[in-house]
Amino acid sequence: MTEPLRILVTGGAGFIGSALVRHLIRDTPHSVLNVDKLTYAGNLASLEPIANSPKYQFLKADICDQAAISAAMAEYQPDVVTHLAAESHVDRSIDGPAAFIETNIVGTFSMLQAALIYWRGLDDEAKAKFRFHHISTDEVFGTLGDEGFFTEETPYDPHSPYSASKASSDHLVRAWHDTYGLPVIVTNCSNNYGPYHFPEKLIPLMIIKALGGEGLPVYGKGANVRDWLFVEDHARALTCVFESGAIGESYIIGGRAEKTNLEVVHRICETLDTVRPRTDGKSYKEQITYVADRPGHDARYAIDPSKLERELGWTAQESFDSGIEATIRWYLDNESWWRPLVQEKGATQRAGLKG
Repeated sequence: MTEPLRILVTGGAGFIGSALVRHLIRDTPHSVLNVDKLTYAGNLASLEPIANSPKYQFLKADICDQAAISAAMAEYQPDVVTHLAAESHVDRSIDGPAAFIETNIVGTFSMLQAALIYWRGLDDEAKAKFRFHHISTDEVFGTLGDEGFFTEETPYDPHSPYSASKASSDHLVRAWHDTYGLPVIVTNCSNNYGPYHFPEKLIPLMIIKALGGEGLPVYGKGANVRDWLFVEDHARALTCVFESGAIGESYIIGGRAEKTNLEVVHRICETLDTVRPRTDGKSYKEQITYVADRPGHDARYAIDPSKLERELGWTAQESFDSGIEATIRWYLDNESWWRPLVQEKGATQRAGLKG
C-alpha cells in the first residue's frame, strides 16, 4: 500500500488535471489541493464526482501569483506538487501567443520559486520526500519523419508558440534542479483524449459536430500523425511517476496508438454509425470536409514509452478502439456537461487562422 501523500495539483479543473484529481481521490490514499484559475478551459463540473470527498480541497488562484501559491503551499504542506496548469491549444497560441508566454513560462517560474522557498523551509525528512512534477507535451520535440519515435533523449525543436512556451518551461524546471537542487521530475505526454475534454480539441469537436449534423473539418488532407493516449491511462502514469520516479529524470508517456487525423475521424464516424446511427441511414463520414491546414502544423508525433514501462511498470490499459468507444459513449451520455461550453464559450469555433 502506497503511503498517503498530500498532492498540490495546478490546473486540476482542466482536462488532464481533472482526470488526475478524480483518479487520486477515487483510486489512491492520497489527498489533493486543486489550484486552478478557472480560465475558459477550467470547469469545476468535471470534478463533481469527487467534489464532496474529505480528501479534496479547491483553491481558485493564478499560478502567476507567487504570493498566493506560496501561501497555499505553506498552509497545505504538500509532499508533491504536480504542475499541469497551462494554456494548451495550439490554434489559440497562433492567434494570441501572449497568454501562453505568461501562463506557461512566467507561471512556471512563479511555481518554481514558490516551491523552492517552501522546500528549503522543510525539515530533512520532508525535504527528501518532496517532488515537483512538471507535466509537459511531446510537441516540444518538433516533428518526425515517416519513421522513428520520440524518446527522453530527443532534442527539443518546438514549432508553435504553444510548444515553444512548454519547451521553455521544461528548461526552467531542469535549471531549478541543476542550479538549486529542487527535486523535480518532468513528463512529456502524447495527445490525450477521453471524457471531460474541452470541445475545441479534435476528438470531442468531431463527436459534437457529427451529432449536430455539421461538417467535420479536417486540416489539409488529414495526413498528420499523432500518438493517442487515453486520459485515464495518463492519470495513472502521472501517479506512478511522482510515487516512484527518479529525481531529475524525464519520462515520456504515450499510448502506442499512432493514427493520422483522418483515421481518427473515420474511427469516430464508424463508432457513431454503430452506437448512434444517423436517421437517414447514411454514414457520418459523409459530413467530412477538408479545410486549410494549420500554420506550422507538425507532420508526425510518435512516442516510445519504453523507459516508463520498463522502469516503473506502467502500461496503457486502453487501446485506441476501446478508448474511442468509451469516449463517444461518455459524450452521448453527458450532453449536460458539454452543451453549455458550446453555447456559452464558442468552444467549437476554429482558431489559428491568423498565422
